[in-house]
Amino acid sequence: MVFYADVPIYQSMSSDLLSGVKPDIRMLHDMDDVLYDRSQLNAPDTELYYMYRDLSLSKADHERILEHHLRYDITVIPPGMLGTEYVKTAGHDHPGDYGEIYEVLDGEAQYLLQKREGDTVSDVIVVNAGAGDKVIIPPGYGHVTINSSNKTLKMANWVCGDFSSIYDFFREKGGASYFMLGDGFIPNPKYADLPEIRFLKPTNYSDVGLYKSKEMYGLVKQLDMLKYLADPAEYGWLFDKILG
Repeated sequence: MVFYADVPIYQSMSSDLLSGVKPDIRMLHDMDDVLYDRSQLNAPDTELYYMYRDLSLSKADHERILEHHLRYDITVIPPGMLGTEYVKTAGHDHPGDYGEIYEVLDGEAQYLLQKREGDTVSDVIVVNAGAGDKVIIPPGYGHVTINSSNKTLKMANWVCGDFSSIYDFFREKGGASYFMLGDGFIPNPKYADLPEIRFLKPTNYSDVGLYKSKEMYGLVKQLDMLKYLADPAEYGWLFDKILG
């Protein structure tokens, strides 16, 4: 990792991106439908995590991002427990063939990905990622991010700006296919015939411009490298590589 004035470049750049930006705040009771520990329904409402959307360092960057139908976001998830479950995002699906890519800027994340056809989940993947790691979410996979560490998780994402995330399935099922508790993952009983979790490595792939030592906001100068997010048809080789 490159350092500037004794501060990791990740922290320095993300601080500039967030300067003056007001986040959307996910509250505890926004999550009632997806909580494992139902005792939390009676807990006082509290702030869980913070979503900073549509970020850029300059007007020129912003115009370039819009021209490529992309969006750059940062999410900040402080550590904590939702009763017996680690703090997590609400979880969402993407419509059609859209994917997403995440980068851990600080802290540690567990990315849980699940592929489904109708109500049936055919594949479940967990990727543990630390600072600098990139994680590509392939088309067809819904996902949840979990902060199981004792540090604040700060993560960035690139995603196509032409759609809105779909939360319905996760709400209907009471969460993702597996919950992460203090002693590990347990299956969600509302899912039938779940496959075992496959644990895969982060996707720090140089052939699509992803390096653990380089902050991925820099791809704003090479946005064609992110074409697989909005137009995945030519990238079967990439998704095959991700999925093993």
